[in-house]
Amino acid sequence: MSISTENERTGIQQASDAVAITLKKMREYAKPGISTKELDEYGGGLLAQLGARSAPALTYNFPGFTCISVNEEAAHGVPSHHKILKDGDLVNIDVSAELNGYWADNGGSFVIGQDIHGHGKLVAASKEILKKAIGSIKGGVRISEVGRLIETEAKKAGYTVIKNLTGHGVGRSLHEEPHEIANYCDRFNTIRFKKNSVVAIETFISTRSTIANTGADGWTLTGNKGGFIAQHEHTIMVTDGLPVIFTAQNGIWD
Repeated sequence: MSISTENERTGIQQASDAVAITLKKMREYAKPGISTKELDEYGGGLLAQLGARSAPALTYNFPGFTCISVNEEAAHGVPSHHKILKDGDLVNIDVSAELNGYWADNGGSFVIGQDIHGHGKLVAASKEILKKAIGSIKGGVRISEVGRLIETEAKKAGYTVIKNLTGHGVGRSLHEEPHEIANYCDRFNTIRFKKNSVVAIETFISTRSTIANTGADGWTLTGNKGGFIAQHEHTIMVTDGLPVIFTAQNGIWD
């Protein structure tokens, strides 16, 4: 959507605060020994307290309030009582929701407990690349050029990007135009970012894979060449200068 009134900006900010606070508190709640289902139900309770409704459940009938992906899972992990978090696990939580007709989206990868498997370097790279990408966005910039920056920075750090998972427009629904804000330079995409538009920018940085494939459950994605993937995401508004980061309260850069 494009923000044209103060009420619209307030609406997006409130929805963004709900998903950002929920993501931050879920990350703090996550610890070795709990299941991803328990973590998801905690997140669902937080959204309800804030008056928000799970976007994946509303839009796709997803079997959970949030997407929780662990280790080799790339995205859209289904919460389960059988999936118990362990010290050193690489975990991604993606929280999106609707509040009073406005939608916002954010996510972040982190390591549970001690980084005994060395995933911290990948997580740090994903965070830093997202920061650089968002810092490069303003009205008139080609979407493909931001994709080029993401892939270039990933390669510098020794990683690849997932090419079929992308950022997207957001605001009055979960996915809006522009539908594909890719993590690489798609030379066929000539669309430019528009001032006052609301978009969800996300990185998908991988140790090995370039494509995410859907698993047997119909939801969970894993990399085509294995390895691990870190994702970080903010909902922002494009301006003539630095973007407004609506989901800053998630603390993924803290």
